Amino acid sequence: MVVVTRPGPSEQVPRGLARRLGRGVALVLACALVLVTLVAVLQRALIYAPDRTDVGSVAERLPGGRDLTLRTEDGLELTAWLVPPSGADRDVAVLYLPGNGGNRLGRLDLAREIASRGFTVLLLEYRGYGGNPGRPSEEGLALDARAAAAALRAEGFEPARTLYVGESIGTGVTSRLVTTDPPAGVLLRSPFPSLVDVARAQLPFLPVGLVLRDRFPSAEHLAGSEVPVLVLHGTADDVVPSRLSAELASQVGNLQGEVVVPGAGHNDRIWFGPFLADAVVDLADGVVS
Repeated sequence: MVVVTRPGPSEQVPRGLARRLGRGVALVLACALVLVTLVAVLQRALIYAPDRTDVGSVAERLPGGRDLTLRTEDGLELTAWLVPPSGADRDVAVLYLPGNGGNRLGRLDLAREIASRGFTVLLLEYRGYGGNPGRPSEEGLALDARAAAAALRAEGFEPARTLYVGESIGTGVTSRLVTTDPPAGVLLRSPFPSLVDVARAQLPFLPVGLVLRDRFPSAEHLAGSEVPVLVLHGTADDVVPSRLSAELASQVGNLQGEVVVPGAGHNDRIWFGPFLADAVVDLADGVVS
């Protein structure tokens, strides 16, 4: 026999309190649903922050610089900048794949630094950035990168004399490009195993893994790759936590090295000047004969 006892008066939850608790739970769930819906609908506006300003010709800012027109497989024509070497010419090209914000004008000083070490630098400008047509997405950026790699081949730089440098979300673009157009070596600055991991670090209270469309699975792309990879990241990065960059480094199939910069944040000046240019030299010296 099963005996069911009812709680005595002192054990019962007052009906008014129960109703208030129920309404509170419903409100929390409703707010969470709204947040998830906003992330699902507006996610690309949250991921990509393009400066759409048409920045004009590189020749206006850099003697010897050239504008290149990149033609993507889905029919877009994108403008990118080719920066010639200003030091002793190494006959090596660097394809620079930027992060999610700004435009190519904001990376021109870094391109000059890299070029001063003897490299030809192609500053890629994604669709929707810097006066280019289109809207950014994971698939779209992958096509933009392939068009850039093809342009460097047309300029006479075979893959064995080409390096890729990826910045932030550009590391995800770079990692995918390695699977289709492998270069001599890759430098990844502030990379991540997957954009889902970054989203979870930023929004730990939301099920972002269920709604995120653009995922950039870098670890998946690089795990079996033979292309040498150099990873750089800072310990004070509040966009891509340093632990995620370290996790990616641990999963790379052919890790050339990992450089951790104490106290460096995500967009600190160190990443846009001589330090990074010297890291490109280190990579080239190790992978280009």
